[in-house]
Amino acid sequence: MRLFLVRHGEAAETPEGLGDEARALTAKGRVNIAQHFASLAERMGPISLILTSPLVRTVQTAQILSTAAKYEGILRAHPCLLPEKPVGSVDPVLKEHKEENLVLVGHQPSMGALAAHLLGLQSFPKPVNPGTVIALEWPETPTSTEDQVPGEKGENPPAQHLKFLFYAAPGQQILDVIQ
Repeated sequence: MRLFLVRHGEAAETPEGLGDEARALTAKGRVNIAQHFASLAERMGPISLILTSPLVRTVQTAQILSTAAKYEGILRAHPCLLPEKPVGSVDPVLKEHKEENLVLVGHQPSMGALAAHLLGLQSFPKPVNPGTVIALEWPETPTSTEDQVPGEKGENPPAQHLKFLFYAAPGQQILDVIQ
């Protein structure tokens, strides 16, 4: 399974009279991430499922990514990707979709914290700017119980289970190694 953690694109200010959940992508943000995602589509390969936070800016980001990646499935909003949710709330989703190439579109600091959690790091060593994609991969044969995901009780540390594939921030060189 490949797992792609994606932060939403550049968002506008909160619309008057509405809350943060109504913030949409800026025109510049839409163009930038469309180009960025198109440049990553081949590297990402086929996508089985895209899950997104239900907030406007993440849904728009997921739509743009799905077009760039030629993903024809349904975009599904999931509450575990809301900004206020703890990182561990994603673990059941990962367990359910462990055999799929999964994209999670969310927010910062959640996406950076989730990457760190899954890699067994204290914190993610790179900034997770709008439009950033962090690619991870789980081995074909886990070293512990197959039904477990990193962070569950009785399992080896997450760093033994996930492999870092790449870090791609818009307008920057793709990194195959992070330090």
